[in-house]
Amino acid sequence: MRTTITAWRLRRGMTLVSAASVLLLTACSAAAGGSGDGDGPAAAPNKDDKISLVVYSKFTNREYPVVSAGLNRLKAKFPNIEIKHEGSQDDDKLTQSIRGGNPPDVAISFFTDNLGAWCSNGSFVDLKPYIDRDKVDLNVIPEAVRSYTEFRGKRCAMPMLADVYGFFYNKDMFAAAGLSAPPKNTTELFDHAKRLTQLNPDGSIRVAGFLPTMPFYNNQAQIWAPNWDARWLGPDGKSNLAASAEWKEMFTFQKKLIDFYGHDRLAKFKAGLGDEYSEDHAFHRGKIAMMFDGEYRTAFLKEQAPNVKYGTASPPVSDSKPNRYGGAFTTGTIIAIPKGAKNPGAAWELIKQMSLDTDTLVELGNGLKNVPSTMAALRDPRLEVDENYRPFLTMFDGGKLLPNPTTPIGDAHLKAVNDFAERWQAGREPDLEAGLRKVDAQINDELAQKGGGR
Repeated sequence: MRTTITAWRLRRGMTLVSAASVLLLTACSAAAGGSGDGDGPAAAPNKDDKISLVVYSKFTNREYPVVSAGLNRLKAKFPNIEIKHEGSQDDDKLTQSIRGGNPPDVAISFFTDNLGAWCSNGSFVDLKPYIDRDKVDLNVIPEAVRSYTEFRGKRCAMPMLADVYGFFYNKDMFAAAGLSAPPKNTTELFDHAKRLTQLNPDGSIRVAGFLPTMPFYNNQAQIWAPNWDARWLGPDGKSNLAASAEWKEMFTFQKKLIDFYGHDRLAKFKAGLGDEYSEDHAFHRGKIAMMFDGEYRTAFLKEQAPNVKYGTASPPVSDSKPNRYGGAFTTGTIIAIPKGAKNPGAAWELIKQMSLDTDTLVELGNGLKNVPSTMAALRDPRLEVDENYRPFLTMFDGGKLLPNPTTPIGDAHLKAVNDFAERWQAGREPDLEAGLRKVDAQINDELAQKGGGR
């Protein structure tokens, strides 16, 4: 969802993962053989089997031992299985391992962006035979989460916690500006941004009430889009941005905020802000008063900026879409069996535990401050919930979450729109509809080459 995730990651620095390396697997994935790649599921290990399971993930620092502890809970059922958890493994490294015929047994990715490519080219094993054999009820997972972990009905991954992207605001700054509640719509967001913004004597920005620059921090098109009910694909599976009133309204509002601050002034201000996952994050340092971010930010604030008094809420929505309030963008960490895994039967047992076991999900949720991806874990009384974490659980349970569509082109559609946003906010795309038509054409060309979306 990241999970502590979730999309340029979308938490982990929100760096666009290269879809090209994933798509290259289409031509060579058949070279990576191994048991469990056929139609039938590989047998579960015996209790006393001695097996070493290699797990790739991108977890590091404080999160790595939390995830390792969750993985090692498998020993309660299979005491002789050794878990070799290799952190700092991004999607490109995973792709290279599969191409080279030496994949891990279990792959954990912060990103859902490449799932369509992995499912369609066979890089991840189809889990349906395992699900059917073990009579797994997928309805324990919310529909939006089920959606972003499958592609065209093919389930080649399971969720391992979820990310929900809400709204953070600085309570001290709100009080100083005479504001008592977070904004619920775009009119209020714009008004709050103006009232909370502070300038230096030379006119430069000292504090931005709300920073609208894309893509920066979690100002990503895919995170904003659900607040306008903006959809990526039309009923025909093609990109439909230029014909969408919602996308136009979203970008018009973003440009209104850009123009309020001034593009060049924003660029200078942004250049002086800290890294997204460091203690120098702008919200930690009181440089921005409001922002979109995931539930995992509560853990970063507790550790890196414990003196900041803040609140969380559902993100403000378009004035024209009041019923969207209480909804949000969702994504999450996914867990899968790569093609060619040496121990697919044991890998599946680990995946079931990490995606469905309530005890494990509660432990991970408490340690990572991500949202558990089953309803049982979400409602478990052992889940540690404070006033700033609760709104994310409420959104997750509210039935209004919207994920990205899974497509065979990786994150290419996300990159195309965020690249457009950079040009739009800088004034290099003066005609919004014409610019979006070009983005549609770019995305549809790539979809046509790879066989469409979903």
